Amino acid sequence: MRWVVVIPVKHGADGKTRLAGALSAGARERLVRAMAADTVAAACATASVERVVVVTADPVLRALLATSTELVDDPGGGLNAAVRAGTGHVRAAYPDAGVAVLLGDLPALRADDLADALDRATVHDRALVPDADGTGTTMLTALPGVAIDPRLGVGSAAAHEGIGHVRLAVPATSTVRRDVDVPDDLAAVEGLGVGPATRAVLDRVSGT
Repeated sequence: MRWVVVIPVKHGADGKTRLAGALSAGARERLVRAMAADTVAAACATASVERVVVVTADPVLRALLATSTELVDDPGGGLNAAVRAGTGHVRAAYPDAGVAVLLGDLPALRADDLADALDRATVHDRALVPDADGTGTTMLTALPGVAIDPRLGVGSAAAHEGIGHVRLAVPATSTVRRDVDVPDDLAAVEGLGVGPATRAVLDRVSGT
């Protein structure tokens, strides 16, 4: 199975507001872009991934990723609208590929963990990977010709299960499950080892 990965990313200035108590506005903006860059790099390094499509309106991020990804304009209207724009592009351009929607805030993501999750997804029309606490969603998949109707947001894992996505039994330690929303999440991904772009931002924040 060949996969095309869709990664929606908010404009850096609008992302990670729940980190406001730990990081300045400028640091949060840099972190959003850095985490996206590290997520994209891991996806591009995954053998079963044919192409990575990034949906964003952030001009800095678009310039950074222009040579390594396909870019789709964020239509506005939130994360689910961005996912629909990205998956629509994939279905038109790559009708024979599976599509995987991956959150852009997985800075510790490793290619082997993503490959494992995608391999598990090949036997299900629709599947999901839950976040670390099991209530959110970090990855949604659909086989060729199968539609994705994203329900990202609070309680999204149960919402996606309700429309036919199978919860994949990836290990609790899988880096696919480790997104970043609050300061405790930053500590968790640092423990796993973050990618170089994220590491540079966090080192700059700490002054090291």
